Parts: sequence; C-alpha cells; structure tokens
Amino acid sequence: MLERMHLSVIREVDRQGSLTAAADVLCLTQSALSHTIKKVEQQLGTAIWKREGRSLRLTQAGQYLLGLANRVLPQLEHAEQLMRQFAQGQRGVLRIGMECHPCYQWLLKVVAPYLERWPDVDVDVKQKFQFGGIKALFGYDIDLLVTPDPLFSQGLRFEPVFDYEQVLVVGCGHPLAGRQHVLPHELADEILITYPVPLERLDIYNQFLLPAGCAPKKHKTIETTDIMLQMVASGRGIAALPRWLADQYAATMEIVPVRLGEHGIAKQIFLGVRDADADIDYLKGFVELARDARL
Repeated sequence: MLERMHLSVIREVDRQGSLTAAADVLCLTQSALSHTIKKVEQQLGTAIWKREGRSLRLTQAGQYLLGLANRVLPQLEHAEQLMRQFAQGQRGVLRIGMECHPCYQWLLKVVAPYLERWPDVDVDVKQKFQFGGIKALFGYDIDLLVTPDPLFSQGLRFEPVFDYEQVLVVGCGHPLAGRQHVLPHELADEILITYPVPLERLDIYNQFLLPAGCAPKKHKTIETTDIMLQMVASGRGIAALPRWLADQYAATMEIVPVRLGEHGIAKQIFLGVRDADADIDYLKGFVELARDARL
C-alpha cells in the first residue's frame, strides 16, 4: 500500500539530489531510507529509481509518484497546520500572493482594518510568484491571490473587489501631457517602462498596442514604482499604471495621467481562493473588507 512516508521519501530524494542528504532531512539513517525504497518498490511491483553511477534517476513510475507527492503532500501539510491552529484556539495565517505590482497601497488599506478585526489571524504577503499565482494557489503556497488577470480554473473562485482604469503616465513636459487621450501609433517613438512581467500580461500591450499592430521604440523594465515614475518625471520614458496610483504620485511628482484610447482601458482587481477554502471565516472576512476599501 502506498503511504504518505513513501511520497515524502520520493519528494525529498528529488529535492536533495541524494539518498544521504534526503535521509538527513527525514531524520533517517541511509540504510533505513534504502530499505524503505526497496520495500515500496516491492509492494508496487515496479522500480521507482534507476541508478546511474552514483546518482538516482526517476523511472516513469517514479515521475508519476513525484507529481502525486508534489500535489498531495502540500495539502496534507496545510491541513495539519490548520488543525494545529484550531486545536490551539487560533485562526491561523492568511498567506496573500500578489500578481498586481501597483496594488500594495490598496492592500495596506485592507490589511490594517483586517488585523484589527481579526486579532487571531496573521497576514503574510508573498511577492515572488511572478505571475505564477494560480500554481501557488493549487500548490497551497498561498491562500489568497490578488490579481487583475484571473485565470478561471476548476477548483478556484475569483471575486471582483474594485474597478479601475489603466492610463498612460507621462512627464509634465511631455508632448502628450495635455492630451485627452492617446492612440497606439503615437507611442511608436517612445521608451515604454513597465514592471518585469511577460508582455502578454501587460494591458498596454495586449489591449492597446498589439491589437493596433504598434510597438514602442524601446521597452525597459523596472521593478519599483517609485523609480519607474522618477524616470517618467525626468523625461526618460512613459509608463502605464492604474489611474488611482498615477493620481497619488501626481500630487508630489511632475507626472500626468492620459487616457489610453478614446474609451480608456477598464480593469478590475480580483481575489482568488480555492473553492474548498472559500467558506473559511477569516478568508471571507478579508474579501468583504477588500470590497469596501477605496483609494
């Protein structure tokens, strides 16, 4: 019979790259680990690893079990963590993944009242998913995903929480600064500065430039909003950001928001959760507060 320990062994050997290192992590002797491997291979009637010199390589059966381990073990570990928290009278930790670079100011407006309303829940914000938030949700690395581009999938639920307009941001001295709106071809000689994400996830490309067959003269990426807008204010490029964020920075910097196209680009921020967790009270509480947060 396949047991949890067998999946843990398969995952750890793959992670560590050797039986010796995996045995240390699992608090086993190398001989005990080797015995466990032989036993499960005998029970299953097929080899899980093949030896190649001093290294191990997963067989096709082993690759399948590794995939199973990577799906099942995080769910079991997550459930055990929740049970420990319930047993200790705690609600737990709300792990939030961010796929929206400019949304941190909005998030702070939600987190502050949330922590006050839910004193027995901690909040952890994770930023390293680089538009891999769906995988992080399925993998139980996060509990809630903040994204402007939901990928609706079975087992996940996305709730819209606020609307915004994506706008072009230029320096006050830029020729486009006085315009009511801009057209795609008017950016052909511009240096466009964006966050370091794939082009297909950038609204200014997929909803404005590419449908018109246009592109900027040059595309640069900058991770931080402050530096990006300092570059824009100094005339070294243009950017595309939510209007609410552009308006906030325009109060202290020499920048101006301009509508993208005659009708603009309308967007929404969504909160994604797993269907199985959607009724957890502290998750529902965050979604409710998020709907009420205004910028």
